[in-house]
Amino acid sequence: MLSVLAPAGKVEALLGNEAIVRGALEAGLDVAASYPGTPSTEIGDTLGSIAKQVGVYFEWSTNEKVAVEVAAAAAWSGLRALVSMKHVGLNVASDALFTLAYAGTKGGLVVVNAGDPSAHSSQNEQDNRYYAVAMGLPMLEPSNSQEAKDYTKEAFELSERYEIPFILGTTTRVSHSRGPVLLGEIKKGRGKGYFKPESFDQYLQVGAYARKHHKVLLEKLEEIEKELGRDPRFFKLEGDGGSTLGIITSGISYSYAYEAVELLGLKARLLKLGLTFPFPKELVADFMKDLETLVVIEELEPFLEMQVKALAKDHAPNLRILGKLSGHFPRVAEYTPKIVVEALAEITGVQLPLDFEKIERRAKQVLNRLPKRPPVLCPACPHRATGYSVRRATAGRSTIYVGDIGCYALLFQKPFEIEHITHAMGSSLGFANGFSITTEQPIVALIGDSTFFHAGIPALINAVHNKHAFVAVILDNRITAMTGHQSHPGVPVDAMGEEAPMIDIGEL
Repeated sequence: MLSVLAPAGKVEALLGNEAIVRGALEAGLDVAASYPGTPSTEIGDTLGSIAKQVGVYFEWSTNEKVAVEVAAAAAWSGLRALVSMKHVGLNVASDALFTLAYAGTKGGLVVVNAGDPSAHSSQNEQDNRYYAVAMGLPMLEPSNSQEAKDYTKEAFELSERYEIPFILGTTTRVSHSRGPVLLGEIKKGRGKGYFKPESFDQYLQVGAYARKHHKVLLEKLEEIEKELGRDPRFFKLEGDGGSTLGIITSGISYSYAYEAVELLGLKARLLKLGLTFPFPKELVADFMKDLETLVVIEELEPFLEMQVKALAKDHAPNLRILGKLSGHFPRVAEYTPKIVVEALAEITGVQLPLDFEKIERRAKQVLNRLPKRPPVLCPACPHRATGYSVRRATAGRSTIYVGDIGCYALLFQKPFEIEHITHAMGSSLGFANGFSITTEQPIVALIGDSTFFHAGIPALINAVHNKHAFVAVILDNRITAMTGHQSHPGVPVDAMGEEAPMIDIGEL
């Protein structure tokens, strides 16, 4: 039996993504939809492997927008639904989610969005906490696997209570770290739902109705901040209550901050926020009292820091606030214990307990003795032959090579060197449309089968209609390869292993 299905009362070592699945099952999940993308993929992989066993419907949707709409329809029917995606997937889903915030939900709907600081497997590091603000959707940020499970379960309850989708924001380290999780009871889902709007305009987002629903959304957010801002389930206060040094943090940064305080032997008050939007202003304002210095520790953008600064103008105008804007913490890449320890040591004047330079020198000595192994296409991968053929056919022609998101992005490397651009899902065909207007150079666009279904079809239609001239190479290996061999509409099997109609790209 998978550990995610272990009996209640047991403690299992789960990935953050597996813990999210367990939390959803404990909440009585009915429907889940996703599009694979690191670091969120294991949520869908796990659900697909157990869906029939636990009576849950799961699908790999064509893209994230479709996944959101599948889940939203389930929630509107009174069922509990989960949708998961990586951070850039939220760009695709945002069109549906912005308006879904106005429409609200009936059953619980949780949107899991996994960020990727350092862009380990992504084209950017975007900080999606700003999406929560722009959309008006509440956001919870777990710091470890136990919280990933607990927050997911709580998010379903809260979503139904306030009739609004909740975002669960993770990062690579939370999603892919394995930690102990105390399991609760798995709850049976509701089965089939029933769609019945409470008013004729509930799901009509046009004109005056949209303005009306926007007002309702803002009222919900005020209520959520008032009722959850001081809820002990969603914050943790630790450390020396008499200290004049305070630290505010959230997500995985809490782990680094906690370790740094211990290593440096600091007397500090530490506030970890689990609810990061709506920002719990009363809680933070009280925390500021009697502090002389407040350090904000968070990855990527100064999301919390800017809200803390705005709040301090009214509640603690003389407070010294340090973080990214003061230059003590970087806005690029994920944090490490070293980054946080060194920053806090500089701020407090405490001597470093470890010689990090010596450790790094030793690590480099070891690494330099190892053979270098950059990412390569797998042995027997058909993209190798495709890359070789494209290179031979276009050599010496000043060809523009436009790549896309997938394993074949590695074709930029020697000996192929046939990718000038890797940008976003489906962009190869869109950029090729544009280059066909602006240059006389030959153009080759390379796109994989799953990416073609996800976002390539509109651009190809545009090319045909507007008579754009370029060569489109669709690398069809009948699988979503890069994220772990998930199914897509071009294969005759769905996410739960059932036979399914296959969409033939050639005929399409």
